[in-house]
Amino acid sequence: MLPMAMLAGGCVNVTAPDKPIVINLNISITQEVVYRLDNKAKTLIQDNPGIF
Repeated sequence: MLPMAMLAGGCVNVTAPDKPIVINLNISITQEVVYRLDNKAKTLIQDNPGIF
């Protein structure tokens, strides 16, 4: 009879929370673009501003 009482005392109840679970993700994506022009390309663009 004692082993039955020990088994009955080990019950576990699982219940759903009252409020929803909130997962807050703060993601920051930063992109930098760096370009360099040699002197011939720079002169070509300055002489012909309408090509771009």
